[in-house]
Amino acid sequence: MSEAPMIAVLKGGISPEREVSLSSGDAAAAALSKLFEVDVFDLQERALPIGLDRERHVAFSTLHGVFGEDGEVQSLMEDAGVIFAGCDAASSELTFDKARTKDVLAEEGLPVLEDFRFHKRSIPAAAHVVDRLGSFLVLKPNRQGSSIGLKFINSETELVSALKCLQFDEWLIEPLIVGREVSVGVVGGQSGEIVEIQPKSGKFDYDSKYTKGLTEYIAPAPLNTQLSNRIKTISEKAYATCGCRDFARVDLMIDSSDCPWILEINTLPGLTETSLLPMSAKAAGLDYENLLRKLVEPAFNRFSNKYSIC
Repeated sequence: MSEAPMIAVLKGGISPEREVSLSSGDAAAAALSKLFEVDVFDLQERALPIGLDRERHVAFSTLHGVFGEDGEVQSLMEDAGVIFAGCDAASSELTFDKARTKDVLAEEGLPVLEDFRFHKRSIPAAAHVVDRLGSFLVLKPNRQGSSIGLKFINSETELVSALKCLQFDEWLIEPLIVGREVSVGVVGGQSGEIVEIQPKSGKFDYDSKYTKGLTEYIAPAPLNTQLSNRIKTISEKAYATCGCRDFARVDLMIDSSDCPWILEINTLPGLTETSLLPMSAKAAGLDYENLLRKLVEPAFNRFSNKYSIC
């Protein structure tokens, strides 16, 4: 086979993050179509789309959440022989599970917060959690993205109420870090610039993330060189430790003592021009179109190696 592949942009999906994915997919498809031939597939069921051809397409997924970032669609593509950009099934499955990811990172000496883990069939006593972690807390689903289900807790009474309204099965409770939230895009193992996130409410929840005007972003973040280098090194090590490939985004909190703590690794971050990974890349001198080119290049190389394209 000698014909160059087309890009198959996968968007939509079945998770609560479908609308976010549609925005990312449309933006990515528009930019990629200036560089390559592009087919767009709107996924609406738990299956690969009809028409996705392993001998004709390199897949570029912008799916988020369940059947997007959790390794399931990646596993289906691997089984079908479809070459795709981004992290493989194993690293996607790992990083979508916040608890497992924290365990893997902690084993490598990377900074992660203490937490309390539970299933909604076995809800802990609020007093016990507060005794261990304090009364200022973050309650989050273990396997969701885009801040879905995230709750900020300011007292034992609020925790009692929150524990009565659990939508998902697996949960984490972490101490609330009062400090600065930052995000780092990692492309090909190398950190871009650090983006500081400043929600006007003081809490980067779903509304602050997706409602225009509720959050300010500063890139590059105004950090001293030592702290900036430390955050980039931590992000690159986290990316490598979790077996990430091609690109990912690492989110962190910086506490009042200038200690960075890893919040999560996002293997399929938002990809509109104003999303965090493109912001990180732009601050490092890489515009949106050239960023997308860089994101798909490794997958094109894998396709070429498989099909011996000249």
